[in-house]
Amino acid sequence: MGTPEAFLPILLMLTAAAIIGAALLFLNGVLGRKVRTLRKLGPYESGLPLLDESRKRISVKFFIVAMVFILFDVETGFLWPWATVLDEGGWVVFWPMIVFLAVLALADAYLWKKGAFDWE
Repeated sequence: MGTPEAFLPILLMLTAAAIIGAALLFLNGVLGRKVRTLRKLGPYESGLPLLDESRKRISVKFFIVAMVFILFDVETGFLWPWATVLDEGGWVVFWPMIVFLAVLALADAYLWKKGAFDWE
């Protein structure tokens, strides 16, 4: 693993970064201009005026679709390194990934049955 002295440069770098970040935030608060107009305090949405209220209810379906996207994203993130080492690992690497893909297929089938992929 290494001796604790080997991690001293990392600790010094993290300390320096924290001190510099805190100093910049402090100096900005002290020396920065404080122009507070109604226009600057208003919400900014891509340079366009707001078309709708900002505190409206969002359908739970949106969050389900987001979670399904994360599921597929994680699946792809695990498949890429597996595909690169498949030649070297052989069957030892192949079967755990098949189990992983089977679990993901079951999750996809469950979501399909529950209607998570049906957008209204």
